[in-house]
Amino acid sequence: MQFALNYSPPAAALLADGKIEIDLFKCPDWPDMIEQAGKQRPVYVHFPLVAGQQNVGEVGLEQVARLRASTCTPFVNTHIGARYQDLADPEDADAAVEHMLRDVRPLVDHFGADSVMAENIPYPDIFQDKPAIDVLPNVICRVIQESGCGLLLDTAHARLAADSLEMDVYAYIERLPVDRLREVHVTGVGLNREGIPEDHLPMTDDDWELFGWVLDNIHRGRWPAPRIVACEYGGIGPMFDWRTEPDVIAQDIPRMYAMVHQR
Repeated sequence: MQFALNYSPPAAALLADGKIEIDLFKCPDWPDMIEQAGKQRPVYVHFPLVAGQQNVGEVGLEQVARLRASTCTPFVNTHIGARYQDLADPEDADAAVEHMLRDVRPLVDHFGADSVMAENIPYPDIFQDKPAIDVLPNVICRVIQESGCGLLLDTAHARLAADSLEMDVYAYIERLPVDRLREVHVTGVGLNREGIPEDHLPMTDDDWELFGWVLDNIHRGRWPAPRIVACEYGGIGPMFDWRTEPDVIAQDIPRMYAMVHQR
Protein backbone atom coordinates (compact mmCIF):
# COMPACT_ATOMS: atom_id res chain seq x y z
CA MET A 1 0.00 0.00 0.00
CA GLN A 2 1.05 3.55 -0.71
CA PHE A 3 -0.07 6.60 1.23
CA ALA A 4 -1.18 9.68 -0.71
CA LEU A 5 -2.29 13.19 0.19
CA ASN A 6 -4.24 15.84 -1.68
CA TYR A 7 -1.78 18.31 -3.17
CA SER A 8 -1.86 21.79 -1.63
CA PRO A 9 0.78 24.50 -1.13
CA PRO A 10 0.79 23.95 2.67
CA ALA A 11 1.29 20.20 2.15
CA ALA A 12 4.11 20.88 -0.31
CA ALA A 13 5.81 23.23 2.16
CA LEU A 14 5.53 20.76 5.04
CA LEU A 15 6.92 17.99 2.84
CA ALA A 16 9.84 20.19 1.76
CA ASP A 17 10.58 20.99 5.41
CA GLY A 18 10.58 17.30 6.36
CA LYS A 19 7.60 17.68 8.69
CA ILE A 20 5.45 15.12 6.88
CA GLU A 21 6.12 12.09 4.67
CA ILE A 22 3.97 10.67 1.89
CA ASP A 23 4.42 8.27 -1.01
CA LEU A 24 2.29 10.10 -3.57
CA PHE A 25 0.42 13.32 -4.18
CA LYS A 26 -3.19 12.98 -5.26
CA CYS A 27 -4.28 15.55 -7.87
CA PRO A 28 -7.34 16.32 -10.00
CA ASP A 29 -6.91 16.23 -13.77
CA TRP A 30 -5.24 19.66 -13.82
CA PRO A 31 -1.98 19.62 -15.81
CA ASP A 32 -0.42 22.58 -13.97
CA MET A 33 -1.02 21.03 -10.55
CA ILE A 34 0.20 17.65 -11.73
CA GLU A 35 3.42 19.24 -12.97
CA GLN A 36 3.96 21.19 -9.75
CA ALA A 37 3.22 18.26 -7.43
CA GLY A 38 5.41 15.97 -9.51
CA LYS A 39 8.47 18.00 -8.59
CA GLN A 40 8.28 16.55 -5.07
CA ARG A 41 6.59 13.17 -5.28
CA PRO A 42 5.02 10.86 -7.85
CA VAL A 43 1.47 11.89 -8.71
CA TYR A 44 -1.71 9.98 -9.34
CA VAL A 45 -4.89 11.47 -10.76
CA HIS A 46 -8.40 11.39 -9.35
CA PHE A 47 -10.76 11.92 -12.27
CA PRO A 48 -14.04 13.93 -12.11
CA LEU A 49 -16.12 11.11 -13.58
CA VAL A 50 -19.61 10.51 -12.19
CA ALA A 51 -21.44 7.43 -13.43
CA GLY A 52 -25.05 8.50 -13.74
CA GLN A 53 -24.35 12.01 -15.03
CA GLN A 54 -23.20 11.10 -18.54
CA ASN A 55 -19.98 13.10 -18.21
CA VAL A 56 -17.66 10.41 -19.58
CA GLY A 57 -17.71 12.08 -22.99
CA GLU A 58 -17.15 15.50 -21.45
CA VAL A 59 -14.05 14.34 -19.56
CA GLY A 60 -12.90 12.25 -22.52
CA LEU A 61 -11.61 8.68 -22.48
CA GLU A 62 -8.49 9.59 -24.45
CA GLN A 63 -7.65 12.39 -22.01
CA VAL A 64 -8.11 9.98 -19.12
CA ALA A 65 -5.86 7.47 -20.86
CA ARG A 66 -3.15 10.08 -21.51
CA LEU A 67 -3.08 11.31 -17.92
CA ARG A 68 -3.13 7.79 -16.57
CA ALA A 69 -0.19 6.81 -18.76
CA SER A 70 1.87 9.90 -17.88
CA THR A 71 1.38 9.64 -14.09
CA CYS A 72 1.38 6.93 -11.41
CA THR A 73 -2.37 6.35 -11.72
CA PRO A 74 -3.19 2.64 -11.32
CA PHE A 75 -6.97 2.88 -11.74
CA VAL A 76 -9.61 4.95 -13.49
CA ASN A 77 -12.05 6.09 -10.84
CA THR A 78 -15.66 7.12 -11.13
CA HIS A 79 -18.15 8.22 -8.52
CA ILE A 80 -21.52 6.51 -8.83
CA GLY A 81 -24.63 8.62 -8.46
CA ALA A 82 -27.76 8.92 -10.57
CA ARG A 83 -29.60 12.26 -10.30
CA TYR A 84 -33.24 12.97 -9.49
CA GLN A 85 -33.70 14.54 -12.93
CA ASP A 86 -32.74 11.31 -14.68
CA LEU A 87 -34.99 8.97 -12.71
CA ALA A 88 -38.75 8.78 -13.16
CA ASP A 89 -38.94 7.21 -9.69
CA PRO A 90 -36.11 8.11 -7.28
CA GLU A 91 -36.84 4.91 -5.33
CA ASP A 92 -36.51 2.58 -8.32
CA ALA A 93 -33.31 0.66 -7.60
CA ASP A 94 -33.30 -1.19 -10.92
CA ALA A 95 -33.51 2.07 -12.88
CA ALA A 96 -30.80 3.73 -10.78
CA VAL A 97 -28.43 0.78 -11.20
CA GLU A 98 -28.96 0.61 -14.96
CA HIS A 99 -28.51 4.38 -15.30
CA MET A 100 -25.16 4.24 -13.51
CA LEU A 101 -24.04 1.15 -15.40
CA ARG A 102 -24.48 3.01 -18.69
CA ASP A 103 -21.51 5.15 -17.67
CA VAL A 104 -19.44 2.47 -15.94
CA ARG A 105 -19.61 -0.01 -18.82
CA PRO A 106 -17.78 2.23 -21.35
CA LEU A 107 -14.96 2.66 -18.83
CA VAL A 108 -14.75 -1.09 -18.29
CA ASP A 109 -14.89 -1.74 -22.04
CA HIS A 110 -12.11 0.78 -22.70
CA PHE A 111 -9.74 0.18 -19.78
CA GLY A 112 -10.70 -3.29 -18.53
CA ALA A 113 -12.63 -4.19 -15.38
CA ASP A 114 -9.46 -4.63 -13.33
CA SER A 115 -8.44 -1.03 -14.09
CA VAL A 116 -11.72 0.67 -13.11
CA MET A 117 -13.08 1.40 -9.64
CA ALA A 118 -16.32 2.98 -8.43
CA GLU A 119 -16.50 5.26 -5.40
CA ASN A 120 -19.34 5.40 -2.89
CA ILE A 121 -20.75 8.92 -2.61
CA PRO A 122 -22.00 10.84 0.44
CA TYR A 123 -25.66 11.52 1.10
CA PRO A 124 -26.79 14.18 0.90
CA ASP A 125 -23.98 15.54 -1.26
CA ILE A 126 -23.19 19.24 -1.68
CA PHE A 127 -25.32 19.51 -4.82
CA GLN A 128 -28.33 17.78 -3.22
CA ASP A 129 -29.31 16.47 -6.65
CA LYS A 130 -29.07 12.74 -5.96
CA PRO A 131 -31.54 10.42 -4.21
CA ALA A 132 -30.76 8.26 -1.20
CA ILE A 133 -31.07 5.13 -3.32
CA ASP A 134 -27.60 5.88 -4.76
CA VAL A 135 -25.97 5.13 -1.41
CA LEU A 136 -27.84 1.97 -0.48
CA PRO A 137 -25.29 -0.85 -0.07
CA ASN A 138 -27.22 -3.24 -2.31
CA VAL A 139 -27.30 -0.65 -5.11
CA ILE A 140 -23.55 -0.01 -4.83
CA CYS A 141 -22.92 -3.76 -4.79
CA ARG A 142 -24.98 -4.29 -7.93
CA VAL A 143 -23.19 -1.56 -9.90
CA ILE A 144 -19.78 -2.93 -8.96
CA GLN A 145 -20.61 -6.62 -9.30
CA GLU A 146 -22.53 -6.29 -12.57
CA SER A 147 -19.82 -4.15 -14.16
CA GLY A 148 -16.95 -6.21 -12.73
CA CYS A 149 -15.05 -3.13 -11.50
CA GLY A 150 -13.45 -2.53 -8.11
CA LEU A 151 -14.44 -0.49 -5.05
CA LEU A 152 -12.97 2.84 -4.00
CA LEU A 153 -14.06 3.06 -0.36
CA ASP A 154 -14.44 6.59 0.98
CA THR A 155 -14.82 6.34 4.75
CA ALA A 156 -16.16 9.88 5.21
CA HIS A 157 -18.74 9.36 2.47
CA ALA A 158 -19.75 6.12 4.16
CA ARG A 159 -20.19 7.90 7.50
CA LEU A 160 -22.38 10.63 5.97
CA ALA A 161 -24.48 8.12 4.06
CA ALA A 162 -24.88 5.78 7.03
CA ASP A 163 -25.92 8.65 9.29
CA SER A 164 -28.55 9.75 6.76
CA LEU A 165 -29.85 6.20 6.46
CA GLU A 166 -29.78 5.82 10.27
CA MET A 167 -27.38 2.89 9.96
CA ASP A 168 -24.26 2.02 11.91
CA VAL A 169 -21.33 3.03 9.70
CA TYR A 170 -19.41 -0.19 10.42
CA ALA A 171 -22.38 -2.31 9.38
CA TYR A 172 -22.85 -0.08 6.34
CA ILE A 173 -19.28 -0.58 5.14
CA GLU A 174 -19.41 -4.33 5.76
CA ARG A 175 -22.36 -4.50 3.36
CA LEU A 176 -20.31 -2.90 0.58
CA PRO A 177 -18.28 -5.11 -1.83
CA VAL A 178 -15.09 -4.82 0.21
CA ASP A 179 -13.80 -8.00 -1.45
CA ARG A 180 -13.18 -5.76 -4.48
CA LEU A 181 -11.33 -3.04 -2.57
CA ARG A 182 -8.84 -1.10 -4.71
CA GLU A 183 -8.38 2.24 -2.93
CA VAL A 184 -9.36 3.99 0.32
CA HIS A 185 -10.06 7.68 0.90
CA VAL A 186 -10.11 9.17 4.39
CA THR A 187 -10.94 12.56 5.89
CA GLY A 188 -12.78 13.85 8.89
CA VAL A 189 -16.49 14.60 9.03
CA GLY A 190 -17.90 17.69 10.71
CA LEU A 191 -20.03 20.76 10.11
CA ASN A 192 -19.18 23.14 7.29
CA ARG A 193 -19.55 26.92 7.42
CA GLU A 194 -23.31 26.60 6.91
CA GLY A 195 -23.63 24.11 9.76
CA ILE A 196 -24.23 21.17 7.40
CA PRO A 197 -22.41 17.83 7.85
CA GLU A 198 -19.60 17.50 5.32
CA ASP A 199 -16.31 15.71 4.72
CA HIS A 200 -12.79 16.96 3.85
CA LEU A 201 -12.44 18.23 7.43
CA PRO A 202 -9.98 17.50 10.27
CA MET A 203 -10.17 14.04 11.79
CA THR A 204 -12.24 13.48 14.92
CA ASP A 205 -11.91 10.62 17.40
CA ASP A 206 -14.73 8.79 15.62
CA ASP A 207 -12.96 9.22 12.28
CA TRP A 208 -9.69 7.86 13.67
CA GLU A 209 -11.51 4.86 15.14
CA LEU A 210 -13.19 4.10 11.82
CA PHE A 211 -9.93 4.51 9.89
CA GLY A 212 -8.16 2.18 12.30
CA TRP A 213 -10.89 -0.43 11.88
CA VAL A 214 -10.62 -0.27 8.08
CA LEU A 215 -6.84 -0.67 8.23
CA ASP A 216 -7.13 -3.52 10.73
CA ASN A 217 -9.36 -5.42 8.30
CA ILE A 218 -6.75 -4.84 5.60
CA HIS A 219 -3.66 -5.64 7.67
CA ARG A 220 -5.26 -8.84 9.01
CA GLY A 221 -6.10 -9.99 5.49
CA ARG A 222 -9.87 -9.88 5.90
CA TRP A 223 -10.04 -7.43 2.99
CA PRO A 224 -7.66 -7.15 0.03
CA ALA A 225 -4.95 -4.52 0.39
CA PRO A 226 -5.70 -1.42 -1.69
CA ARG A 227 -3.02 0.04 -3.91
CA ILE A 228 -3.45 3.49 -2.37
CA VAL A 229 -4.80 4.96 0.86
CA ALA A 230 -5.34 8.69 0.34
CA CYS A 231 -6.08 11.52 2.75
CA GLU A 232 -8.33 14.05 1.04
CA TYR A 233 -7.78 16.92 3.45
CA GLY A 234 -6.65 20.16 1.80
CA GLY A 235 -6.42 21.36 -1.75
CA ILE A 236 -6.64 24.40 -3.99
CA GLY A 237 -9.57 26.63 -4.88
CA PRO A 238 -12.84 27.75 -3.24
CA MET A 239 -13.77 24.22 -2.19
CA PHE A 240 -10.65 23.95 -0.04
CA ASP A 241 -9.49 27.49 0.80
CA TRP A 242 -11.19 27.34 4.22
CA ARG A 243 -10.05 23.83 5.07
CA THR A 244 -6.37 23.54 4.20
CA GLU A 245 -4.78 24.34 7.55
CA PRO A 246 -1.05 23.60 7.84
CA ASP A 247 -1.42 22.66 11.52
CA VAL A 248 -4.02 20.02 10.67
CA ILE A 249 -1.83 18.53 7.95
CA ALA A 250 1.24 18.55 10.19
CA GLN A 251 -0.67 16.79 12.98
CA ASP A 252 -2.72 14.22 11.05
CA ILE A 253 -0.49 13.12 8.17
CA PRO A 254 2.39 11.57 10.18
CA ARG A 255 -0.15 9.54 12.16
CA MET A 256 -1.91 8.34 9.00
CA TYR A 257 1.36 7.48 7.28
CA ALA A 258 2.45 5.41 10.27
CA MET A 259 -0.90 3.61 10.45
CA VAL A 260 -0.85 2.71 6.77
CA HIS A 261 2.73 1.46 6.95
CA GLN A 262 2.25 0.03 10.48
CA ARG A 263 5.06 2.04 12.04
